Amino acid sequence: MPTRLELARNDIHRVLDEQPKRVFIAAEIKSILRAHRDEWRLAMGMSTAEFFRFLEGRNKLRVVEIDLPWRKETRYVWRSAPLAEVLMTLRKQCHFSHFTAMQMHDLTDQDSRMVYVNFEQTPKPSPAGGLSQEGIDRAFGGQQRRAKNIAEVGDYRVCLLNGKHTGYLGVETRPVRWSGDDEATEVRLTDVERTLIDITVRPDYSGGPDEVLGAFERAGDRASVNRLGAYLQKMRYVYPYHQSIGFYMERSGSFSESAIARFRDRFEFEYDFYLAYGMKQTRYESKWRLHVPDWM
Repeated sequence: MPTRLELARNDIHRVLDEQPKRVFIAAEIKSILRAHRDEWRLAMGMSTAEFFRFLEGRNKLRVVEIDLPWRKETRYVWRSAPLAEVLMTLRKQCHFSHFTAMQMHDLTDQDSRMVYVNFEQTPKPSPAGGLSQEGIDRAFGGQQRRAKNIAEVGDYRVCLLNGKHTGYLGVETRPVRWSGDDEATEVRLTDVERTLIDITVRPDYSGGPDEVLGAFERAGDRASVNRLGAYLQKMRYVYPYHQSIGFYMERSGSFSESAIARFRDRFEFEYDFYLAYGMKQTRYESKWRLHVPDWM
């Protein structure tokens, strides 16, 4: 004799199919059960665990575990959803950035199993003390600090970054078909200009300086130099990343001399700077007051 759950199967599936999303947390599934229990004529003694087991039967509800070091995340996917859609639920207003945004904007040919998901820090006061050449030399003589908030999810490694507070400057929402997905998924990601800034600031999350240079080469006909400069000024970095961005623009050969000159005129050049952390063999670009790898 069929159980009450089995008798209500079609109605349960219809309600879940009508939901505006396909990826849920446990509390949302429980809320749906509470709202429709009477309508489905389910026994009051039926546990939520039993309801979850029923939904997982026949692979209708898929459980995705994202075992981050500081907090394990569990998501429930109804029928099917691309990984990008699942990852967009990790934090409120999170977005794809760095190498993943490069892939989504076709700024690289490389495939990476590391996925960068970013959510912003709360506003913080500016650091005490001013910038000095000695401080810059010391900081960039070492290696870039790397995020450790990483989880294995299927064939991918998901890195959840707690990025600089910017009010989500340059973050856009648009449909993207990513990494072999069968369908386009609406996601949040940094736009082209913000992506160029982020990968310059953190080249280790972007494939290194050679990949960053390749992204500038591909972005030349799409990036707004005025927007790029305006973003950078609004972000108010302590370090003079404009020197690195100007160098990439010029070296890429994809930006006009007049556009580079307009960008350069926005900024001061008070210190020598470094294209990346921990470089061993370098040469000095006097125009940009910048140490770069000797092969560039």
